[in-house]
Amino acid sequence: MSGKRVEHQSAFVLHTHPWRETSYVVDMFSREHGRVAMVAKGARRPRAALRGVLLAFQPLEICWSGTGELKTLTAAEWQGGQAMLSGSALMCGYYANELLVRLLPREDAHPRLFDAYATLLRRLSINAPQDLALRAFELVLLQELGYAPTFDTDEQGEAVRPERDYLFIIERGPVPATGDEHDEATLPGRVLLDLAREDLSNPETLAQAKSLMRRLIAHLVGARALESRRIFMELQEL
Repeated sequence: MSGKRVEHQSAFVLHTHPWRETSYVVDMFSREHGRVAMVAKGARRPRAALRGVLLAFQPLEICWSGTGELKTLTAAEWQGGQAMLSGSALMCGYYANELLVRLLPREDAHPRLFDAYATLLRRLSINAPQDLALRAFELVLLQELGYAPTFDTDEQGEAVRPERDYLFIIERGPVPATGDEHDEATLPGRVLLDLAREDLSNPETLAQAKSLMRRLIAHLVGARALESRRIFMELQEL
């Protein structure tokens, strides 16, 4: 948990919204303290030092104080070295931020997830393949939050066999296919073993991972659909 004063923390802005007349409430994702809500006092004033610093998808070093649920941001410095996101890369960034805000508990440190998020943003900023970058981030997100099932063993604890097909049942994991399935998609064992190794280099594995990650994430976020995905689909239609 955060102490009274926390200094020199690597962080990213996940979300901001106006607070009172001149301030923002900022949802920060820090490496050592997880997701932390804090007030950026006076940041909405035209000449405020924080006004041009609190940008999403940019690496920051921040300090804050306070012991309650809502901390006070006392300093923030841009660390530079990363291009601003635009186009579809920007929408991918908003999608990742929405997942973190919806799924990550407050003040629960996940350094590995923070590093995966930072890697995702770097890849998006240099126009690396977006599907590959997103799937790698989603895998770490599910694993870190304890939602990712074991991909290399089936529900009976037997090792997944690369030559066999499996049904993937949420909350149960891989179930050997019997051949009688008609409406449910199956996954080759070799794809599941790739996912267990976090190896997305095979195009078949990457394609199957997209469908599987979508199912798992939809199950976690519940009935309220992801706003970023809805906007992205509408933009594609236009």
